[in-house]
Amino acid sequence: MALKTILGLLKKELSVPIIIVQHTGPNAGDYMARHLDATSALNVKEADEKEKLMPGTVYIAPANYHLLVESNETLSLSLDERVNYSRPSIDVLFESAADVFAADLIGIVLTGANNDGSKGLKRIKEAGGLAIVQAPESAEVPAMPQSALEAVGNPDYVLPLDGIAALLNRIC
Repeated sequence: MALKTILGLLKKELSVPIIIVQHTGPNAGDYMARHLDATSALNVKEADEKEKLMPGTVYIAPANYHLLVESNETLSLSLDERVNYSRPSIDVLFESAADVFAADLIGIVLTGANNDGSKGLKRIKEAGGLAIVQAPESAEVPAMPQSALEAVGNPDYVLPLDGIAALLNRIC
């Protein structure tokens, strides 16, 4: 699992919050958050409505909810229509976060089977943020990283999972 690999390599002293959208079924529950919390030095939890973002905490979108960042740097959950056949949608998160954090945002697209995240990563890059894509040849399913590369054109980094973790440890 790509997230387990990256989160397992991140230092406990990470000075930024991490927000994750993973495509899951509508009844997936919080197993992923609990599992990742047990294997990471960081605090991993499901995101809650109106929760304030805290450094060193990993927030995971709950199943069947879009996760957005509000202008006051809190999280918001939405039951709006699916985007790219998904709820939660990576594009929804990335676009709202780009509006709030602009150049202070890092967007990462990992392995996956559709183009969700591509439009949002392009928006992050246009807002001055950092765009990172998992190297498609290292992805279990390369469609999402490949789509992100095509959409963004020239991301800041294209790296395997361990390279992404090392970069985050260095810059965050």
